[in-house]
Amino acid sequence: MRIIGIDPGTGRMGFGIIDAHRGTLTLVDAGIITTPAHTPTNERLEDIFDNLTQLVADLRPDMMAVEKLFFARNVTTAMSVAEARGVALLVGQKAKLIIEEYTPMQIKQSITGYGGADKKQMQEMVRLQLGLATVPKPDDAADALAAAIMCAALHRGDSQ
Repeated sequence: MRIIGIDPGTGRMGFGIIDAHRGTLTLVDAGIITTPAHTPTNERLEDIFDNLTQLVADLRPDMMAVEKLFFARNVTTAMSVAEARGVALLVGQKAKLIIEEYTPMQIKQSITGYGGADKKQMQEMVRLQLGLATVPKPDDAADALAAAIMCAALHRGDSQ
């Protein structure tokens, strides 16, 4: 089973793609989709849509794990992230992927065993679970990989 994890954002959308087979996780690709600051929102969302659609077409995941927007102190940022989430969900839906959504706390609990884990703990556990020499960078990609790993854990029986 191939899973794409998404850490939504308008300026930087993290993605991480893993293969899950018989309890083994393998990194396929990870990175970020960036859009230029001070560009109109509609253009940024179109860039995200186009880039994510191409990524899904090229790497053909079976599932998409998207981080839910849990809360934000800044309403403008929350709205922007929500719009980017919507674009990611649309891409997944159009590609006929199975879509799962998880809160940051659910992902932390699944990956580290503690819902209040910090970034460094999360990144180290992502590194260990994927058998990588170094922590995945940037942070957005590591967060997206964490969502994909959680999805793989929940669907472990499906990948055999």
